[in-house]
Amino acid sequence: MHAEKLISGLVAELEEGGLRGSFLVRDLHSGHEIGIEPDLAYPVASLIKVPLAAATLERIRLGELDGAQELRVQPGRISTPGPTGLTRFRHPAQIAIDDLLYLSMAISDNVAADALFDLTPPAEVTRAMRAWGLRGITARHRIGDLADTPAERFDPARAHLAHSLAIGAWTEGRGHEIAQLDVTRANSGTARAFADLLQALWTPSQIDEQVAARVRELMGSNLIRQRLAPDFISDAATWSSKTGTLLNLRHEAGVVEHADGRAFAIAALTESSVPAATQPEAEVLMARVARTLRDHLRR
Repeated sequence: MHAEKLISGLVAELEEGGLRGSFLVRDLHSGHEIGIEPDLAYPVASLIKVPLAAATLERIRLGELDGAQELRVQPGRISTPGPTGLTRFRHPAQIAIDDLLYLSMAISDNVAADALFDLTPPAEVTRAMRAWGLRGITARHRIGDLADTPAERFDPARAHLAHSLAIGAWTEGRGHEIAQLDVTRANSGTARAFADLLQALWTPSQIDEQVAARVRELMGSNLIRQRLAPDFISDAATWSSKTGTLLNLRHEAGVVEHADGRAFAIAALTESSVPAATQPEAEVLMARVARTLRDHLRR
């Protein structure tokens, strides 16, 4: 099937399922790629934790930080559905920087990520990305800022109202009345930019190999596996990734490594037009689209 026909069919599937998506799949060895609107910028939610981890590990490598240093972290005390780890703790905890990295990446702990942002602010994370020659991903705020959205102001039984607001409040130029969904104010990126970051982490690049190896290990420890993972993990393949979720946004970026030695970077950034908090069908659909694109490259 020609790529144009394949892509148009997948776009139609996404639209039918109430999704708009920005996808890019890249063969990390040949450089061949295929995508759907791969340069469309999105607020990236928890995907920003990947560059945060890389920037923190680079500072550890340079001796600016000590991974074994323990920090006293204040509890998040969040009781709404979704948040994990320290974000739900009720009491302060003493945790090493290395362990904050694990919590931030493996269970997407927002309080752990913000403790790391306190050490390496968003502007420093962006500067590290640019120093590595990586553009298209910009860190602008701490993760805790994501907790102040309409979703936190409604009873869980009325979560659909928050999603309705998110769906209907876009402005020109990818702006949004909700700050966390405005690409000029939020942490932002594109599918292509995340594929570039993944390539820099999985193949020789300006990122130190010790740093890259640890980020790969952390992404391999990701416990959130209901989105793209079911379509990519098997006894003959490993899947290392990070997810991002905010209101009607569902993202994931990762690398599938096959036993035959081939490896593919996959970035999927999506927004739903369905006003519902729980949408397992959307997870299945975005995984099927990503898998179909990967299968086209792997032929």
